[in-house]
Amino acid sequence: MAEGVLLLNISDPAPSSHSNSQKKHNPHHKHAEKKSGTGKRKASFGHSEVSAKQRKRSLSSHHLNLQNQQSVPTFKSTQKPKTSPSKGPREYQGYDRPFIKTSSLFRNNPEIPEVPSPAVTQVKEKVFTSNLFEELDLHPHLVATLNKVLNVTNMTSVQKETIPVLMSGKDAVVRSQTGSGKTLAYAIPLVQSLQAVQPKIQRSDGPLAVVIVPTRELAQQSFQTFQRLLKPFTWIVPGVLMGGEKRKAEKARLRKGINILISTPGRLVDHIKNTLSIVFSAVQWLILDEADRTLDLGFEKDLTVILNALNAARTARQNVLLSATLTEGLSRLASISMTDPEYIQVSEGVGSLKASEPSALSSAVQPEPTDSYAIPDKLQQHMVVVPSKLRLVCLGAFILAKCKFEKGQKLIIFVSSCEAVEFLVTLLSTVLCNKPSAMSKHQAAINFLRLHGNMQQEDRMEVFEEFSKSNAGVLLCTDVAARGLDLPQVTWIVQYNPPTSAAEYVHRVGRTARIGAQGNSLLFLTPSETAFLDVLANYNISLHEMKIEGILSTLMQDERFKPRGKWDSKASASAREREVRVRATVLQTDFENYVHGSTESVQAAKKALQSFVRAYTAYPSALKHIFHIRNLHLGHSAKSFGLRDAPQGLSATVTNSKTQKKSKVKNSKRPLKKLTSRERVAGLIRSEFSSGIDEESKSKKKRKKNKGNTENTEEKDVMEA
Repeated sequence: MAEGVLLLNISDPAPSSHSNSQKKHNPHHKHAEKKSGTGKRKASFGHSEVSAKQRKRSLSSHHLNLQNQQSVPTFKSTQKPKTSPSKGPREYQGYDRPFIKTSSLFRNNPEIPEVPSPAVTQVKEKVFTSNLFEELDLHPHLVATLNKVLNVTNMTSVQKETIPVLMSGKDAVVRSQTGSGKTLAYAIPLVQSLQAVQPKIQRSDGPLAVVIVPTRELAQQSFQTFQRLLKPFTWIVPGVLMGGEKRKAEKARLRKGINILISTPGRLVDHIKNTLSIVFSAVQWLILDEADRTLDLGFEKDLTVILNALNAARTARQNVLLSATLTEGLSRLASISMTDPEYIQVSEGVGSLKASEPSALSSAVQPEPTDSYAIPDKLQQHMVVVPSKLRLVCLGAFILAKCKFEKGQKLIIFVSSCEAVEFLVTLLSTVLCNKPSAMSKHQAAINFLRLHGNMQQEDRMEVFEEFSKSNAGVLLCTDVAARGLDLPQVTWIVQYNPPTSAAEYVHRVGRTARIGAQGNSLLFLTPSETAFLDVLANYNISLHEMKIEGILSTLMQDERFKPRGKWDSKASASAREREVRVRATVLQTDFENYVHGSTESVQAAKKALQSFVRAYTAYPSALKHIFHIRNLHLGHSAKSFGLRDAPQGLSATVTNSKTQKKSKVKNSKRPLKKLTSRERVAGLIRSEFSSGIDEESKSKKKRKKNKGNTENTEEKDVMEA
């Protein structure tokens, strides 16, 4: 017992009996205490070096013992880990894997539930038919252009149903699966109609057809399709108007004359209000492509302005609405803009439906809880349940599996916000590509691209063209790329953040498996979000589960993430599983080292986390029981952005530019604070267990305390009065 007490006294920072005896015999001790004010710290400087080292050793050994007791052993080491005080200050220096402990990725995670696969009958839609374009009453030059320029001879199902209806002059609401050829379904009858006008159309006639699309990329793609279709009909001039372009140049093109006008809603409204040369008196066609998305983006007022301008100039025209998913907002739009429309749906068991009355159209368009969406037949749909802490490592391992160890893979990864896209592109390209290995010398680097709404128009077009022409690569994007874009040879769609609706899910996965091609999709879900599978099942969408262990096992093929030291080389399943976990921890450490390597990367990670939390709170009320901020563990979510610390003070990370400049100047003069071992352990434990929701910042507590003090003084004043 005496020895135990003696050991405890040595490691205890309190003053010992020997120091008390020194106090008595030291005549200068009282003078030193008076000079230092309180005298608490400076009185113990005589033993500070010995006690600090002893405390540091005892704390590090206690931390290691605590880890060995609590954690499940993941590997066997032939040597004891060395913890010397000299390595402590260097743990934050550099990016090349320093000696640093990261909190375990595989402890304190919620249990992954068993995910039953619901028995659903997926709606099928036959893509191709045996009917040829030659069977239609089309101009021979138009048929030749389809065969030789666009390389299509057979009609798809939606084209077979839609083209005859539109050539007869009727209005139509067209619903068909993604990648089924809806653009040509309205473009072919439109070109056929305009080329037959006598006398021939002149450029000075102005717009004869207006095509409204929700995004700039889809506007550019539709414009290119019309350019190819109109090669034999050079007197018909197509044109495109969209945000980000120079308004002066667009006005010049409008003055010269545009016969087929493709535009986004906002830019067209801008020209209606500010450009005198735009005239709609000759418009014969109005096409609303991806009409439901146009309404979802808040363009309903803009569409009203456009319709009023068209109706004021000319009321008689042909109207077409197209989408893979139709919402109830379209019933109002169709009743306003259409006359006796025909509702066309070519899914199996549902034929062409004519809605002669607005009420019939409303019931046809309005989705019900048991509504079904058509998914391409050759699309393999997968999902994986990943705890929040493992999301970043799992994404990195999946990208390595497809782009490094397989050839010809082209991935689109959907993320919830622009800030998260920018952060992930920088992080993944740095950690996964810049780290050399013996195997990677003979392999091309992974090409990472980004696409989101905050980019400049020139950059967006450049990325769109580059990814369209590339044979492999990774495109990280927001939902700006979820509608209508025909990006060839895309093999995988990864939804890193879940969509806000089943309809949005359908449009995201529709970027692959287009026109009968093969395709795959993967949906990331946390254990608290698995109920979203039931929502998809209500629309007859079924997904196959992938195991997280299978995705992480890819790291066994990459020597860059091989752990240090000699490891148990037994070929057993448990030994392999332990090494997979160790390699995943090494990859996570590399991510965290990069993030904490500079102040700028830490701020970028915090902004990305902020935007992720904001997007999480924006899910519709119908899905709040699944995607609710209370179900989100902010400590674990911060881990998925490479942050080691608890997410405190997130609201203060986004500051004004002036404040940032001032803080940069101040921080450049100040040396970076080096954490002690005690602070490091406390930070890891706080990040591990704290959700970050219930904790209050110091400033908030101080304001509450001051508020309470002022209330108490006011009560006293009232009592005295």
